[in-house]
Amino acid sequence: MRNKSIILLAVLTSFGVLAEEQAEQKPFTLDGEVGLIFTTGNTETSSFKGRLSSQHELEMWSNEYTLEALYKQDEVTDDSDNTETQTTAQKFFVSGQGNYKLNDPNNRLFAFASYEDDRFSSFDYQATVAGGWNSKVWDDNESTFSYSLGPGYSFAETMEGEDASGFIVRGAVNYKWKVSDNATFKQFLSTEIGSDNTKSKSETSVSAKVNGSMSLKFSVILNHNTQVDDGIENLDTETAATLVYTFF
Repeated sequence: MRNKSIILLAVLTSFGVLAEEQAEQKPFTLDGEVGLIFTTGNTETSSFKGRLSSQHELEMWSNEYTLEALYKQDEVTDDSDNTETQTTAQKFFVSGQGNYKLNDPNNRLFAFASYEDDRFSSFDYQATVAGGWNSKVWDDNESTFSYSLGPGYSFAETMEGEDASGFIVRGAVNYKWKVSDNATFKQFLSTEIGSDNTKSKSETSVSAKVNGSMSLKFSVILNHNTQVDDGIENLDTETAATLVYTFF
């Protein structure tokens, strides 16, 4: 618990450093996303998916922040035909990345930090700090594409209390395509390659505007770890339809 508190404090502190005010500010965006499912009768389930994401453009910095939460309960029948409601998914994730703009603002130096607590994974927690090179390959009215690549360190502890920390190489790509005035396609890929475990994530989404601030989003998220305990799947998938509200 002490290690988890130290790591979470480090992540939150890095957010404050990356968001330091500059003389000339550029647009700030904040999106809130929520999905709720409740069923009763023959089958009882309830699930919640929430997300906050923001981008902050400053004169010398381009910052990105993400906060995600997932919770699910299902009616489960055991071997004795007894039925009870159990928590079947519980996940919390927070990340932040600051990109320091060089003479060419499309070329940057990045600093990244994340923390994840997934109750049903092989890990008590997983956290990452990394830094290196970030480049916006193109950015026009229809699409944008950027990537990040650099070394880092992964802090992790298994459910058995074993230390699984080590040095990593982190790579990420981000693609956004404005299909039309009301529809947007996004693809995000990241991987953190370590000597003991490689952690990868893919998020594919399509969103369509309902009105000026509200959008309907369909997404598929894949989370993969190469090293997991017996009985735990390497790949977790999450498919969701959510409402997204743009505050700014």
